[in-house]
Amino acid sequence: MFIHYRTQGLIFKKEDLGETNQLFTIYTKDFGKLEILGKAIRKISSKLKSGAELFYLSEIEFIQGKTHKTLTDAILIENFPNIKKDLKRLKIAYQIVDALDNMVKGQEPDEKIWQLLNETFERLNANTLKPVTCNLVYYYFLWNFLAILGYQPELYHCSLCQKKISPEKVYFSSKEGGLICRKCFSETGAPSRLGKEIQPETIKIIRLMLQKDWKTLLKLKIEAKYLKELFLVSKSYFSKICGENSLSS
Repeated sequence: MFIHYRTQGLIFKKEDLGETNQLFTIYTKDFGKLEILGKAIRKISSKLKSGAELFYLSEIEFIQGKTHKTLTDAILIENFPNIKKDLKRLKIAYQIVDALDNMVKGQEPDEKIWQLLNETFERLNANTLKPVTCNLVYYYFLWNFLAILGYQPELYHCSLCQKKISPEKVYFSSKEGGLICRKCFSETGAPSRLGKEIQPETIKIIRLMLQKDWKTLLKLKIEAKYLKELFLVSKSYFSKICGENSLSS
């Protein structure tokens, strides 16, 4: 007799298999990342359909077979309607789950990731979210997600000499895992390869994200040049971590 497992999960990927089946990738509260087969779920008569769609938060039930897990029940909790009807929000939702999928490889529950994922999708779905702050939701998730995984950057001391960062010119190094002071940067043989200058305003934004101070973030009037720098720093750092993660897996 099969054991039935029940949990909450966010469906973040689905793939058609054959004429009627679908394979779901779900991040669950109690089991972490799972791949679960929805048998005959594409049939009009399927009772699972109403609770098993992309970017649905649902209460799911599944059984473990010899080769795969099979979905036996799916009850919708939240379908995040504002994300579905806004292309910009939808794009950010895909960015969030791509980062999650890239970094989480095995089946292992993590309460902090689960809470962050739910919190982020709630923020992305909020009626009060403005288009200008939409991208901040992704960066908020990314930096806190990396911190949970043990990759929080050093933003208060120089990553090389360990001295406290002063308000003078500073640099961000993905290779060294955080900020580099001007002295260390200039003394390095090939400084251009070590990192790039980063503005105090951009450092402040990342610090606020890691402090989870969303209210203050929303009050900031962030200029386009700082958003661009945030994009470049986030992309560089995440690419570096992804590279390390792929080598170790």
